[in-house]
Amino acid sequence: MEIAAIEKLLNDRSVSLVRVGGFDLDGVLRGKYISKDKFLSALKDGFGFCDVIFGWDVGDNLYDRGTFTGWHTGFPDLLARIVPSTVRVVPWEPNTAFALAEFHKRDGSPLPYCPRQTLKRIVSKAESMGYSPKMAAEYEWFLFEETPETALDKSYRGLTPESPGMFCYSLMRASARSEFIHLLSSSLRDFGIEIEGIHTETGPGAFEACIKYGDALASADNAALFKTIVKEIASKKGLMASFMAKAGANLPGCGGHIHQSLANRETGANLFAKVDDGRSTIDDSAHASNDPSSIVHRPSSVPASDLAMHYIAGQQRLLPEILPLICPTVNSYKRLVPGFWAPTTATWGIENRTNSIRLIPGASSKATRIESRIPGADANPYFAMAACLAAGLYGIENQLEPTAPTAGNAYDETQAIALPRNLGEATARMRNSVEAAEWFGEEFVDHFCTSREWESREFDKAVTDWELRRYFEII
Repeated sequence: MEIAAIEKLLNDRSVSLVRVGGFDLDGVLRGKYISKDKFLSALKDGFGFCDVIFGWDVGDNLYDRGTFTGWHTGFPDLLARIVPSTVRVVPWEPNTAFALAEFHKRDGSPLPYCPRQTLKRIVSKAESMGYSPKMAAEYEWFLFEETPETALDKSYRGLTPESPGMFCYSLMRASARSEFIHLLSSSLRDFGIEIEGIHTETGPGAFEACIKYGDALASADNAALFKTIVKEIASKKGLMASFMAKAGANLPGCGGHIHQSLANRETGANLFAKVDDGRSTIDDSAHASNDPSSIVHRPSSVPASDLAMHYIAGQQRLLPEILPLICPTVNSYKRLVPGFWAPTTATWGIENRTNSIRLIPGASSKATRIESRIPGADANPYFAMAACLAAGLYGIENQLEPTAPTAGNAYDETQAIALPRNLGEATARMRNSVEAAEWFGEEFVDHFCTSREWESREFDKAVTDWELRRYFEII
């Protein structure tokens, strides 16, 4: 949008305040309300935003080993630049608009730790290879009949779920919450985020929604904002939403699965799909036009292109080395256990939900895609999408071949590539990964791993309820 068009929109909708903000390392939206005049000025010149948001954790506790910012730097301002294409009116707040910001260093160069900037760098790499990455997120979350105050008073134990029992795909339960569902759907639509479906999931008060497919960067914006909006709309209905990866020991986790494909930048053709005669397109970007001379044969049992196979192979090889970008919290790894609908190894299969990577042929060639089932709902979507895309492109660049697809239960595959079992192990592996440094930059890897090491050490100091019940009396 041009500045004049944005100013007209604000005037036409009687906007007096604008919510501006961006996402930190943990995918938390940090921002402020500013006046319309201040916002219009910031559209041209940017505005200052304290760099502490990249120097502390979700509890506003400073990283103890960070070098980017801290008491030693005095916490100066970053330069925040508004992204004009993200300006829109907030339908559930009168006279209010919203805009996303990207963070830059004071000299105007992109901040390497800014999640949106990180994904933009990987998308640019894909575009330089002749591809337009398409993505979408689907999220699971739990709704509770609680407020932040009541949940804290109960120490987050014994919370009252929105509905009892396990009742996935229940139209009856969903209908009972139709007021919330309709308000959420209409609010998202009017905010510019379209969801393709919403239903109850397995678990008391569990829901799932699928966000419409689109360009990778816009999809990450939508995914990140979706979680914030669900929480805001839920609070207006006296509910509390949680996107924790694993909210209860005996309950399924909450996934944040990412659907992906690569399109031809010139024609828009889905390069993961086979051509009509059952053959697949070669993965050389120079042949991205689907010229018949660039066709190679592939077994008909694999309903995807060579390009898709290399992309899958790259994810098998690289995702275990950059797993903290996808599973960023201690709690993330409580979800990755056998039998709870989350993967534990880097396997792939055709329409097989026990795998890390699910190849989905789709009802038409444009719908052929892969789904990464590793990310939980707690993942920062910018980092998770950047990790998936980088790993896939790595496979294409190196012409990697995937393992044989898993036809049955992937949990039974004893020879599969194992995923790291906890945040500490995963972070150590990422810090030492040559490929992580090559794709994300040494500066980014150092700072991001520092933040995850802090998170892991903070958990190491905690005494859990399990330990108290286990040891308090008997030992």
